[in-house]
Amino acid sequence: MQDDPKTLVSTEWLAAHLNDPDLRLIDASWHMPATGRDARAEYEAAHIPGARFFDIDAVSDSRSALPHMAPPTELFISRMRAQGIGDGHQVVIYDNSDVRSAARVWWTFRLMGKTDVAVLDGGFAKWQSEGREIEDMPPVLRDRHITVQRQAGLVRDVTQVAAASKLGDHEIIDARSPERFRGEMEEPRPGLRSGHIPGSKNLPFGRLLNGDGTMKDPDALRAEFEAAGVDLSKPAITSCGSGVTAAILSLALERIGHRHHSLYDGSWTEWGSFDDLNIATGDA
Repeated sequence: MQDDPKTLVSTEWLAAHLNDPDLRLIDASWHMPATGRDARAEYEAAHIPGARFFDIDAVSDSRSALPHMAPPTELFISRMRAQGIGDGHQVVIYDNSDVRSAARVWWTFRLMGKTDVAVLDGGFAKWQSEGREIEDMPPVLRDRHITVQRQAGLVRDVTQVAAASKLGDHEIIDARSPERFRGEMEEPRPGLRSGHIPGSKNLPFGRLLNGDGTMKDPDALRAEFEAAGVDLSKPAITSCGSGVTAAILSLALERIGHRHHSLYDGSWTEWGSFDDLNIATGDA
């Protein structure tokens, strides 16, 4: 794997840079409610030395009825300053989650105009499996100034996605399981219809990962997008259940050099709740 401090770095890279003064490490673990896991409690029990905890549900838009929507810039600024994360820092984000939630926080930083941000390939599980150092001590935090410039082109709302679905001028790529995409199983959130956005393509996020949770190499990633029927010459909109695993597709697109991608923040939690929006079932 080729380390890239703007997208993905290896455990070897992180071990070599762990004590760099301008490195800031984030534990961005998040779990589906049904798992019963407490991400913050797990972080407090064991994390990579110096890591801060990023609460995806707390650093979100509380004005929205939808779960963990992208935070307002002021909230992001205040939370990151308090965590001692700011300008001039190289940020590395990891998780210990089945849904690979670090990519969502990587995307959130990109949305805020911060590009010196990478995901730890393989996450906490790989770090632990290699016998690397962990601790249970909270980091020493010092306030740090952070400048934010929101990149509106990286996020899409329901109106924009509906237009893209109708016009077919974007590839809408859905990271959910084939069964959920086809409408063959109930959604984990009650009250949602089953199916997918008309014209979207299904690429379950797990297909982008190796058995150890690391991301496939760029050639293999490109092959997965093409196998899913994605036309990579078009701009892409990534989607999933609630905007978390969609970010894995966004990270993979960035890894293969596809720069014209955005994320549908409301994802199926929003689309599936509107009776006046068309849905499709089956593979097409």
